[in-house]
Amino acid sequence: MRPGRAREWSPTIWHELENGAYVADLALWRELAAAAGGPVLDLGAGAGRVALDLAAGGHEVVALDSDPELLAVIEQRERAVTTVCADARDFMLRRRFALVLAPMQLVQILDGGTAARAAMLRCVRDHLSPGARFAAALADAHSAIPAPEEPQPPLPDVLEREGWVFSSRPLAVREERGGRVVIERLREAVAPSGEIREDTVRIALESVSPAALETEALAAGLAPDGRRTIPETTDHIGSQVVLCRR
Repeated sequence: MRPGRAREWSPTIWHELENGAYVADLALWRELAAAAGGPVLDLGAGAGRVALDLAAGGHEVVALDSDPELLAVIEQRERAVTTVCADARDFMLRRRFALVLAPMQLVQILDGGTAARAAMLRCVRDHLSPGARFAAALADAHSAIPAPEEPQPPLPDVLEREGWVFSSRPLAVREERGGRVVIERLREAVAPSGEIREDTVRIALESVSPAALETEALAAGLAPDGRRTIPETTDHIGSQVVLCRR
């Protein structure tokens, strides 16, 4: 079996493998969408984990992501969802929304730190109807760092597709200079022939507290409007959701 690179596989595979099974936050997004009573903008929509769930509940949803391959999955699965290929830090849709969502720590993986979040928040404000809400999930990234007494790494996420077996396993979680927490994952793709292709990826989460995001949102013209909690699961750390209104 010859080791190779797993990178040539569509990012859709890895997005669905590592994020697709997460459902702990869906009840909150459904609740907020029902209360909003209008169109929803899903930032960093990926392959549609949240957007497709809300559309299935009868909501009008626009899914925004910078990766056209991921958006193509949404288009194939649900034509009722409008997709937009754009950067969450710089978009102009020429319409307003009753609710804008930033699920799964999108706020913390934006390149550019404070300046990037400020740009995103300005775009969000410009696309919210007066009185409409913005909701952003924030994780305490440091809680993902394993304690010294945890000897066993988590089990890998596994997915089978067209005879191939894909797995993604956390290798390390550590804090870097500046407070960022970096998660290293080993991605492996095993072909029907037994050939193994693999790659190691790094996912960096900025340390952003709810209070800090509320301060940044206020500077962008969004008033803090409370917080909600998404509890941790056996496979995912919990989140605090910051709510703001235009």
